[in-house]
Amino acid sequence: MSTPHNSAKIGDIAETVIMCGDPLRIKYIAETYLENAVCFNEVRGMLGYTGYYKGKRVSVMGHGMGMASIGIYSYELYNHYGVKQIIRAGSAGGIGDGVNCRDIIIAQGVCHDSNFAWQYELPGTFAPIADFELLKAADAKARELGISVKVGNIYSTDVFYAPEKVNAQWKEMGILGVEMEAAALYMIAAKAKAKALCVCTVSNHMFTKEELSTEERQTGFNDMIRLCLEIA
Repeated sequence: MSTPHNSAKIGDIAETVIMCGDPLRIKYIAETYLENAVCFNEVRGMLGYTGYYKGKRVSVMGHGMGMASIGIYSYELYNHYGVKQIIRAGSAGGIGDGVNCRDIIIAQGVCHDSNFAWQYELPGTFAPIADFELLKAADAKARELGISVKVGNIYSTDVFYAPEKVNAQWKEMGILGVEMEAAALYMIAAKAKAKALCVCTVSNHMFTKEELSTEERQTGFNDMIRLCLEIA
């Protein structure tokens, strides 16, 4: 049975799903890296494919922009389709000192400005963190492949066009980069007792104003994509 947002049938989706905000990046990954890739979803243009990477069955799927959007897709993957782990291969804006465009950040923890955790009715503040086994595997595999990564905390926000002072304040707390989805993914995974990891390539810098083109964002993140596929 499908869901309102995903036309896949049970069994069409692998236990590991790599997700990106941009469905065109998903199409690129499926066509470039997967063997025997089959499209399982086109609802709302949110493409999803299942295929094989080095003999291992893996799925790739878009999640759109923002915590509300990834919250819907990841919830359904974990709770309806039986997915065990989701790896977000995304983009982020650089904030921290020494962070530059094309750098890869592995998010060990995520600060946020969202009310997403309201649904859990917790008597305190939930701290969204990565699955340690996935985090450890990603760091080890990056070293093995000779891919330079930065491991640390990032910031998920509901506001894309935020005042510059906001990013400066988070920089003071050691945040490496800002994006819009990881906090929700980590919360959804925690509630589902499943695994999640966010790996981001820096597509622009909030202070230097360096920025990659739209085409570079769609097809130029190959080190990150390869890293995520290797630990899938």
